Amino acid sequence: MQSIQPASLPTPAGHYSPGIVANGLVFVSGQLPMDPASGAVVAGGIDAQTERALRNVELILDAAGSGLSRVVQMTIYISDGDLWGQVNAVYARVMGNHRPARAVVPVSPLHYGALIEVQAVALAKSD
Repeated sequence: MQSIQPASLPTPAGHYSPGIVANGLVFVSGQLPMDPASGAVVAGGIDAQTERALRNVELILDAAGSGLSRVVQMTIYISDGDLWGQVNAVYARVMGNHRPARAVVPVSPLHYGALIEVQAVALAKSD
């Protein structure tokens, strides 16, 4: 196993790794919409938070030599089921034609008052 900690993301406060590469897969821990520079939840509502959470997933995948186009499964936690349409629209724009398996799960509350958290499983880089 290989732990992934991108230099561009703060070290987690909890006892976990942002990503782990094992058995040809990259497992990305739940990513909140935290600005990498400030460490704070981004402003701008669900659209901005969805984009930031997905970009944080992307940073971890890139550091592992993978990428969003190699995602096989995503789980998206949202603080309100009514946000699904907006989340789906931003997700579709960011992911483009790539359509991994996905679950959207309404939960409440999320840490730091975030509206969304995203976790992913992707194929590791091909050797």
